[in-house]
Amino acid sequence: MSLSKLIMKKEGLSDLPGFHCPTGYQLRHFQPDDERNWEDLIRYSFTREVKFADKIGDHVPFYSDRLLFICRGDQPVATAAAWERVDGKDLSWYLHMVGVLPQYSGKGLGFAVSLAALHKVREAGGESVLLETDDFRLPAIRIYMKLGFQPLYIDESHPGRWERILREDTI
Repeated sequence: MSLSKLIMKKEGLSDLPGFHCPTGYQLRHFQPDDERNWEDLIRYSFTREVKFADKIGDHVPFYSDRLLFICRGDQPVATAAAWERVDGKDLSWYLHMVGVLPQYSGKGLGFAVSLAALHKVREAGGESVLLETDDFRLPAIRIYMKLGFQPLYIDESHPGRWERILREDTI
């Protein structure tokens, strides 16, 4: 049996710290022909194949300025998307597909690219943001909590799972 995704939410975006790209890196948005760069980055950071068209490109609306990369030179080394989804009449914002190449972990890039995506949500008028994650993604959960995300208890398994995660010395 597979576990449901953990859900986190950040209420209010008025308190976001200013964005500063880490020294030696540049922030840019998705450009034509970046599909392969995104797929490569996700493959190495998530250790699984994800097709751009399936996860991002075929979804409407797709705003290229909300799919962000932090680059070292010309190479994207971190990514995140400010994602919107309309459910009926309601618009929900998501921090979506945050990934960092393993050799660049621990350099603040996951935090930086996530913060940049949150700024995009705020610029577009968003007031809160959701995200989905997995129990084993403790470094990512640390980043999300530092950014002000809080656990949501949607599934009956969530309270026990969050209790275990929050008990970890590293969180």
